[in-house]
Amino acid sequence: MPPLFCYNEVVMDKTARILDSGEQLRFIGLARELLDKKIKEIGRQLTFHVTTFGCQMNARDSEKLIGILKDVGYVWEESEDADLVIYNTCTVRDNANQKVYGKLGYLHGFKKKNPLMKIGMCGCMMQEPSVVEKIQKSYPFVDMIFGTHNIYQLGELIYLMLGGEDEGHGVTVTKRGQVISVWDEASGIMEDLPTERKYPFKSGVNIMYGCDNFCSYCIVPYVRGRERSRDPKEIIREIERLCADGVSEIMLLGQNVNSYGHGADFDMSFPELLREVCRVEGIERVRFMTSHPKDLSDELISVMADEPKVCRHLHLPLQSGSSRLLAEMNRHYDKDKYLDLVDRIKDAIPDIALTTDIIVGYPTETEEDFLETMDVVSKVRYSAAFTFIYSQRTGTPAAKLPMVPEAVVHDRFDRLLKLVQDIGAEENGKLVGSKQVVLVEQLNEKEPGLVTGRLSNNLTVHLPGDASMIGQYVPVTITESGGFYLKGE
Repeated sequence: MPPLFCYNEVVMDKTARILDSGEQLRFIGLARELLDKKIKEIGRQLTFHVTTFGCQMNARDSEKLIGILKDVGYVWEESEDADLVIYNTCTVRDNANQKVYGKLGYLHGFKKKNPLMKIGMCGCMMQEPSVVEKIQKSYPFVDMIFGTHNIYQLGELIYLMLGGEDEGHGVTVTKRGQVISVWDEASGIMEDLPTERKYPFKSGVNIMYGCDNFCSYCIVPYVRGRERSRDPKEIIREIERLCADGVSEIMLLGQNVNSYGHGADFDMSFPELLREVCRVEGIERVRFMTSHPKDLSDELISVMADEPKVCRHLHLPLQSGSSRLLAEMNRHYDKDKYLDLVDRIKDAIPDIALTTDIIVGYPTETEEDFLETMDVVSKVRYSAAFTFIYSQRTGTPAAKLPMVPEAVVHDRFDRLLKLVQDIGAEENGKLVGSKQVVLVEQLNEKEPGLVTGRLSNNLTVHLPGDASMIGQYVPVTITESGGFYLKGE
């Protein structure tokens, strides 16, 4: 199949790729041999650092990158003053791109002092041809570029970056020595490669990749590709292995988990998969993210109500309370349908905590549109909401629409934020005096003698404790509410 487009020496195409994990493990071994030679030459270990921008999908991808790098033989370094630094990028907003460019200048300072240093770029930003072209021209000190569809190819890319022989698998090595492999689309799902978890007791598990929704403000379908669901047998096998390794909380991940299985060659819906996951021995809690309201079925609500292992938290993005704007956003529901869905959820699961995403200042938003959003917030009473000022995203339909004046947007944002905070504090304050169970996750970073964990409803709780409690389910009495966090004992 011919390439779709090219820039400089790099071709972004749909040519066949290696999808065999054995081949990729072979490249990890070859890269390890080259790295061992370099380590013997210089007389010290070579270090690495991965910086993650963006969503939990990116965070999970970074765990895979770290697992591969450790298998190659690199040693983790807490700072970015390392021998290999990889930026796993996000491009959901233009300002996310600008932040990465600024950080690259910072990295260049380290590289000038360390001639062994290598810099890699991956993730959603790299799926944009203009970005790769800009990096090639303006940041020639970047050594390695790859996208979202071939994370698992990292071992092969490092092998080439360290001077290994190109076997013709669609990787470009430029005249400057940059190793570049960006694919226009995914050609399959790779299983059984190394992963390094951030937490020993909880883990994200990808159940699907990509998105078919094409919301008018969102670049994700263009950089993550179309929806691809993992085989349920592979998902359950991964979760069983995680449980055998001490994991008790699972987060099922997908851009829209509710459409899991659509178009796949197996017959299993997301609610059916959720039941199967709850049956895995050793699982205590199951979370999932993200749910698109248009696909959230009564069957899923029933499973959530019936299965005690499913956490009492649901992230249900609203984006806007205006039916007119929801149509403009291509969200496939309106205000009334959203509120009806919330009512059905709360009727079935009275103790559910709902969180959401809201965009303020979407193009053409009027005061009436904004007040519709405020009305939904008042009626739903979210325990927390992630509120965003609309940011033009080049390449999306919404970027062509007229913007709302900045002063108006900031005024609306402040009003919405106050309402969200007031309601969240009221809702979360209702838990004071109740007995709850906290999964302790870490030592409190600000106050010695405290540990921090989460309730089933995803609220953060600080309580007295020490490192021996991390990973344990601890019964607590909630003593105080700080708005979006609680204190217990």
